[in-house]
Amino acid sequence: MKYFFIIILLFSSASYAADIKIEMLNKRADGQIMVYSEDISKINVGDTITWLPTTKGHNVEFLAGPDGWTIPKRSKMNQEYSYKFEIPGIYFYQCTPHKGIGMIAIVVVGGDTSNKDAIAKVKVLGKSKKKLQLLLRDL
Repeated sequence: MKYFFIIILLFSSASYAADIKIEMLNKRADGQIMVYSEDISKINVGDTITWLPTTKGHNVEFLAGPDGWTIPKRSKMNQEYSYKFEIPGIYFYQCTPHKGIGMIAIVVVGGDTSNKDAIAKVKVLGKSKKKLQLLLRDL
């Protein structure tokens, strides 16, 4: 009987939402400047990302996401910001003051990339154009 319960525990489908941390940085270890610690985050539905203002002068501003999603207000400068992702798809965000120099990133929720073409059409400035193309290519 005790083995029955062990087997049930091993094959249980319970899952727990994760809380991922992303830093807002002036410089990353790989030498890139004005970046988030992750360019592409792959998470599950129900997971939360918390952006940490490791260095001053940064925020999070969402530009696009999957159908049925409402873009939240951009975060305040130099403030920790959390968002729980409930709808599968690609989410695209930037640092408002550094958008032209490529401080952008994407989140892929639930492995769903069906809105990739819509994300590719979002108008971005400067170095963010090429970086967005590279990020979407790497999915």
